[in-house]
Amino acid sequence: MSLKVYLVLLALLAVERLSELLRAASNRRWALARGAVESGHGVHRLMVTFHCLFFVSCAAETVLFRPPFPGWLGWLALVVALLAQALRAWVIATLGPRWNTRVLVVPGLAPVRAGPYCWIRHPNYLAVALEIVAVPLIHGCWRTALSFSLMHIPLLAARIRVEERAMGPGYQDLMDRQPRFVPRSSRPRSAP
Repeated sequence: MSLKVYLVLLALLAVERLSELLRAASNRRWALARGAVESGHGVHRLMVTFHCLFFVSCAAETVLFRPPFPGWLGWLALVVALLAQALRAWVIATLGPRWNTRVLVVPGLAPVRAGPYCWIRHPNYLAVALEIVAVPLIHGCWRTALSFSLMHIPLLAARIRVEERAMGPGYQDLMDRQPRFVPRSSRPRSAP
């Protein structure tokens, strides 16, 4: 894959992120109209900044260091990035207007247990983690893959704490048996 093709891919992913922010804004209005309570404003700002810097870092590392396309590793990273996109699309389709980049809890709505949520608690965060590793490695940007993966760990931990706390004790009781990121080999039985 050439440098130009990789930069176009990054641009397309950035446009996708912008469209997701627009969708999130619309979904936020939907949730607030239903009495949603928002939590974690500071974490949200950090996450938006982190993702913007991630794209800048991918492009900058490619342009400044001109790493060669890594062959089979680049193609494998592309497949992982595409699978992460598919997982994110599945998450968004499953949650519908409840999907958001912010932590919004609409009173009275039960946690979603359909789609990828049958297997794990945080499929969207799994998709993001996979992307942070895979997207830079498509063109050999190992510095960005390593540094942003390491920076993502505490940021994601903070976001999950905010989200799970906001969902309340009923969510904790219901989801405690559900793994956060690594699915079980078989579909878990529904809670009674």
